[in-house]
Amino acid sequence: MENTCETKASCREKMVQKIKSSVPEIIGMVLGAIAGFIYFKTVGCATGSCPITSNPWLTIIWGSLIGYLTGSIFNRNNKK
Repeated sequence: MENTCETKASCREKMVQKIKSSVPEIIGMVLGAIAGFIYFKTVGCATGSCPITSNPWLTIIWGSLIGYLTGSIFNRNNKK
């Protein structure tokens, strides 16, 4: 079992390594969330009948999803 940790230090090191390998996705999610909120504020939906752009939380979630997918393109640590 390679997922078990022998000491707290080894668990911490594995967690830090996992976070470092996910930096492009994390940056993409944050930028996507910001872009989604900006899109809501600038474009939005005047009538309130638009399913995604009428709610700021939905535009933030969609922006984060698109940002994650875009960030994963630039991740060099993907296993083939």
